[in-house]
Order: sequence, then structure tokens, then C-alpha cells
Amino acid sequence: MQKQDNLIGESEAFLSVLDTASRLASLNRPLLILGERGTGKELIAQRIHYLSKRWDQPLITLNCAALSEGVIDSELFGHEAGAFTGAKGRHQGRFERAEEGTLFLDELATAPLGVQEKLLRVIEYGEYERVGGSKTCQANVRLICATNADLPQLARDGKFRSDLLDRLAFDIIHLPPLRKRQEDILPLAEYYAVRMCREMGYGYFAGFSYDARRALVDYQWPGNIRELKNVVERSVFRHSQEDIPVDDIITDPFTPPWQENTLKKNDSPPPITPPANDAVEPISHTDTDRILPTLPIDFRQWQQQQEISVIQHALKQSQFNQRRAADQLGLSYHQLRGLLRKYQLVGSDPSH
Repeated sequence: MQKQDNLIGESEAFLSVLDTASRLASLNRPLLILGERGTGKELIAQRIHYLSKRWDQPLITLNCAALSEGVIDSELFGHEAGAFTGAKGRHQGRFERAEEGTLFLDELATAPLGVQEKLLRVIEYGEYERVGGSKTCQANVRLICATNADLPQLARDGKFRSDLLDRLAFDIIHLPPLRKRQEDILPLAEYYAVRMCREMGYGYFAGFSYDARRALVDYQWPGNIRELKNVVERSVFRHSQEDIPVDDIITDPFTPPWQENTLKKNDSPPPITPPANDAVEPISHTDTDRILPTLPIDFRQWQQQQEISVIQHALKQSQFNQRRAADQLGLSYHQLRGLLRKYQLVGSDPSH
């Protein structure tokens, strides 16, 4: 199965979509996927295809918005030699290339009415004709369509065929926007941050600061997952410090550097529980001499020694269970593993 790297999340809304897509995969019916831009409509189409009985046959895609009216007709159904100026030979259309497999049409609302009529015929009778041809071709193709437009309203306005909409609406998969999946924002952000760190040659991802995590959750993400990916990768790249958590989340790369360029907190942001750290007490003035080292010191070396001591303490308290230790430190499992590799602490316990 093709890797579907954006299908990450544990929110109820997202898991419901995955469940619906999995159940619909076994049916040989046309499907419609609705959702805002950047919500992962193509990835859901991939999931349906690779969980279907057609999984070992072609999955062909076409963005209807990327082609003009004359070109999209030819791209979908093919054309015969001499069908129009420049057509020197027969062209194999997407339906022909997707035979026995799946054809995914994105931005369906932009398809011309003439093309919609031909799509309806393929769904109804499994037949089509190449542009400039008279021979009827048979199609054994499952059609999955997607759009972010209001198709019922377009149908009422006469801009989309209502009979095609009826045939596509056997069942509809509604993809939730990212702002309706708040509990999935941080796992997705960490996933893209880890990938960016690997691309930059880092040994691990140091994580996001508390303010950065709050900023990520507060933001409304009008561009959804696609925007989140770009923002996280940009923020990690500009941060450029492997050992320090990312603290600035940069959503607008067009803002000049002398202007403020970070996410703003909402007036009433949803709470994010800071990492549990009950064992750490505030430093009082009377404890200062006992806790702070004698100056001068090598600050970097002292800081590393403190990190190592706290990590070793957490490992001992959790009986060297790294996942429990990560929880105690307010880190993800992968962040803790990165620190263990950095300080060469992996394997310090015989059981690991």
C-alpha cells in the first residue's frame, strides 16, 4: 500500500472519516469527497483505492481545475488522430489508463457541463467515446470525485448537473477542517518537524516550546494540513538550532523581518496543559546558593550535565521504561530517544 503520510490523527472526527472510507472501499460505487482545501482529499481517495479489490490496479488522478474545457475532454476520454489541429496520433485518456482501477477527479466543480454529461454516461452505462471518434469504448473504472465547492448550490444555479450529483452521492465523505481536529494539530506538527529535521541533517527534533505549542493550537489554519506542513517546516528551518525547542511559529513569510512575524494568541485560547513536573519546586532566594553553581563555569557543559542528570533520574524512576520517562519529562518518545542518542545514554540499562 502506498504510504499515506498525512493520515495522522486520533480525533473523533478524523477517525470517523477513516472508518467510513474503509467501509466504502469494498463497494464498487462512485464516491464524493467534500472538504476545504488542504484537508487531504486525495489521501482519502488513495486509502479507498488501496483498501478496495482494485488495489493492485492503476490509481489515476486528474485535477479538473488545471485544464481548459477542450483539454480536459481529451485528457479524460482520449482523442483520435486528427481530432483537432496538432492531434497526430491517438491519445490514451485517463479512463483508458485507469481501466480496472480507480480514477480520482479533484476539483470536480470546475468540470464543464459537457464533460459532466459524459461522466454521467460512464457512470450509468460504462461507455464513452474518444474525442473525434465514433467507436464506443467500455470502461471498468471506479470514479472518486472531490471538491471544496457547494455542489448542491451549484446544481440549483444550473452550474452543475443535478443528475450527476445524484449518482455521485451514494455516500459522501466529509473531511473536517483542521480547526475541528484540534487534538491532531500537535501530532501533525511534530511529524512534519521531525521530517524537516531529518532533511536538515539533525540527529533529533528538540520539540516546540510551550508558547509555540499554544500558538499552533490557537491558529485557525485556513489552509488546513497543507498550510500546517509549510508553516512547521519554515519555522524549523528558520529556527536552525538543533538543541533548542522551536519557539517562533512563522505563518506569513511575506512579512518583512523588521515586522512582527509570529502567531498571535487569541483572546480566549483553548488551554494546553503544560508538561507535568510536580517534582520541580520553585527556587527560593534561600535555596539559591545551594542550587546554583559557583561561577565562572562553562555554561554549555553545565547545562548538558543538568540535562543528563534529569534524564537519568527520570529513567530510574520509570524503571527504565523510556515511554514513561518521556511522559514524566513532558517530552514525546522520539524527543527522549533523540536526547538519549545525543548524550550516548542508550543502552545504559542492561534491559534496553
